[in-house]
Amino acid sequence: MELLDETLVPERARDVKQEAREFAAEHIEPNAEEYFRSGEYPWEILEAGQDAGLIAQDIGEEYGGRGLELVEILAIAEEFFRADAGIALTLQLASFGAEIIEEYGSEKQKEEYLRPVAECEQITGLAVSEPETGSDLAGMQTRAEKEGDEYVLNGEKYWVGNAVEGDWLTVYARTGDDESNRYGNHSMFIVPTDTDGYDAEHIPEKMGMRASKQGHIVFDDCRIPEENLVGHEGAGFYMLADFFNHGRVVVSGHGIGLAAAAIEEAWEFTHGRQAFGRDVSEFQAVQHGLADMRTEFEAARSLAYRAAEKVATDDDAGLWAAMAKTKATETAVDCAEQGMQFHGGRSVLADRRIARVYRDVRIPVIYEGANEIQRNLIYRQS
Repeated sequence: MELLDETLVPERARDVKQEAREFAAEHIEPNAEEYFRSGEYPWEILEAGQDAGLIAQDIGEEYGGRGLELVEILAIAEEFFRADAGIALTLQLASFGAEIIEEYGSEKQKEEYLRPVAECEQITGLAVSEPETGSDLAGMQTRAEKEGDEYVLNGEKYWVGNAVEGDWLTVYARTGDDESNRYGNHSMFIVPTDTDGYDAEHIPEKMGMRASKQGHIVFDDCRIPEENLVGHEGAGFYMLADFFNHGRVVVSGHGIGLAAAAIEEAWEFTHGRQAFGRDVSEFQAVQHGLADMRTEFEAARSLAYRAAEKVATDDDAGLWAAMAKTKATETAVDCAEQGMQFHGGRSVLADRRIARVYRDVRIPVIYEGANEIQRNLIYRQS
């Protein structure tokens, strides 16, 4: 069964998709269970991905990257996440937020911060969510106060990829309190993680995607130069809105890869296993379940690739990104649940791939904007 075939993928994305497939087969799949058990950060696999030119390569060639298009990053995502979601997330978070610097940063910022990420000398991350606030971007309370030629950050951030491991982060912070302009009160800043007043630790261990590490950051009079402001004050919300349109298409690839893994496991387990004197796959209920999994998977994947083209051309980008993210991640949940049911009692064994997938699928329906928020966006933009 070839679920992630290239016929749906635009020709310009097929070469990098093949690169990602070969890398996943060599480096991700063989190490998936080990890293799930240990919960360690997969530094060696990240470095191998950097050497292979598959990390942070959506950054433009003028800054040291390959200038990969959104559809190419989507193709990489589905291959990586089919192999293992935790390791895959680490690989894709290595440059998370850097695209904001490329789009809105100054030339000095791009040379100082963006280029080392594209050239795989540094890794970065994006700090948005807070301990008490997740999907409400306009409600974040971490504050950046202007004092002379510096900004002083105070507050907390949570669920931040590479909060501990990263060299610098793009941080979303409040710079205003205008109640009549709720979406104009936040700004984006570059914050090196070795700055005084920056303190980060890993959050408690997650149930899934254990090879990807997230952190809790405390800013305590963390001073950065005013030149670390990205763009201008008050533009942070709109920068994020555009960034998340691209990110949600990539997350649809997360869902597609996970759904493919669930279908593969369900198909293999039900074919060749005997019950009541015949092959389990001969039962009509099983056949219908597998048929539904395949149908929903193909629908989600088609929507994801259409959304990639829509977002790339800024054609109702928010609508298509939200639909693709919602459909793909929920399809992954449904396929994993059905796969667990087909496996019966064996589904709960820790060494089963389907059990890892089942844990992992609960996470993409939440990150990059919970799917309830996506439905709000879909309705408002329809």
